[in-house]
Amino acid sequence: MLKINADQTGAHCDGLSRRNFLQIGSLAMGGMALPQLLRAEAAAGSSAQRQKSVIMIYLPGGPSHQDMWDIKEGAPLEYRGEFNAINTNVAGARICEHFPRLAKMWNHCVAIRSTVGQPGTHNSFHLMTGRPGPRGPQPSGGWPGIGSVIAKVQGGGPNGTPPFIGFDRRAQGPGFLGTPYKPFSPSGKGRQDLTLNGVTTDRLGDRRALLNSFDGFRRDVDNRKQMVGLDKFNEQAFGVITSNRLLHALDLKKEDPKRLAKYEVPRGYRSVDSFCTARRVVEAGARFVTLSWGGWDTHGSNFITFRKQLPALDIGLSALISDLAEDGRLDDVSIVVWGEFGRTPRVNGRAGRDHWPRVMGTFLAGGGMRTGQIIGATDRTGGEAAARPVHIQEVLATLYHNVGINVARTQLSDLNGRPQFLTDAGRGPIKELI
Repeated sequence: MLKINADQTGAHCDGLSRRNFLQIGSLAMGGMALPQLLRAEAAAGSSAQRQKSVIMIYLPGGPSHQDMWDIKEGAPLEYRGEFNAINTNVAGARICEHFPRLAKMWNHCVAIRSTVGQPGTHNSFHLMTGRPGPRGPQPSGGWPGIGSVIAKVQGGGPNGTPPFIGFDRRAQGPGFLGTPYKPFSPSGKGRQDLTLNGVTTDRLGDRRALLNSFDGFRRDVDNRKQMVGLDKFNEQAFGVITSNRLLHALDLKKEDPKRLAKYEVPRGYRSVDSFCTARRVVEAGARFVTLSWGGWDTHGSNFITFRKQLPALDIGLSALISDLAEDGRLDDVSIVVWGEFGRTPRVNGRAGRDHWPRVMGTFLAGGGMRTGQIIGATDRTGGEAAARPVHIQEVLATLYHNVGINVARTQLSDLNGRPQFLTDAGRGPIKELI
């Protein structure tokens, strides 16, 4: 995984500092990781269908669902908070007043007001795996994250673009799938694998010659013939390293200035340029991209924080959705926006809201889904799922479905050789969307 650090977001209540970063799915390119992935993709065969991708926008800290997608207009002020709801272009769908741009394109969007199944701690493990937490029961090797699964099942993206991502430093990686699907750290050696870092193509050629000579020696002494065909995949691995397709996507100076202007935010607001970069990386061939944006651990000053962050989020999401729609790619790219958990129904004495794992909100767009909906409902104060609880595994199952992975059939073997399904029995894609 390649993560590109942006501005500092401060610390959550658990004391760990956070940064905004764009994370781009990649491979652990040391050893045989990249060739192994290329081999898996070749074994699966190429597909004539358009590639399907996912952009996951993670809101670290846990945003208040009552102040975004589920305004409690009839509740007392100490529950409802300071924001009002506005109409969207879909009859009966009302969202926060600070989302005026999304309101005008709600036919492309979905809000789930009744997401359940999350713990109450600052950890993205459950968002990547659908499982309660890293300390809960796990199969041998641990649960893999959705990015690792997509990389394993579907292989590398076209144009040599790496497919697979991670979240932040505490995110779940490949689990029992192993090192080939492990995400890179933000400042680790993995980032170097995407550039030559001052190494000339001549020197790279020398290294390739040296590698080939070692491979030839190993083939000569390998009586089991396991090295046959290795050169092809190493050649493809070198092609990925020397390609500029991904680096071109990361360079926003190459973006159309008129398009880039759509992501401009007022001075003092958090930048949403990473939303544009995420789109460019998907266009370059990534199957799964996630960016961590904002700081949402609002035990205090909830409404002051939201007054700056929500308008910027509105700009970034609406620009991303409109760009994909204009390019005819919105049906091919699923967008999901969520945090670790929801927030307490009652506003506390510091004008904030505390952790509330019983229910949270989720935003979805694109992906060929039946959009223009509000799914589920909470009670009068926003504290419990009152209608159509949607488990986080159902959200992940929907994302898997959108990229062509059937959770009812796909099984991956853990380190003990036991087959494991991607979600629990009965938790498939959200029927209202498929």
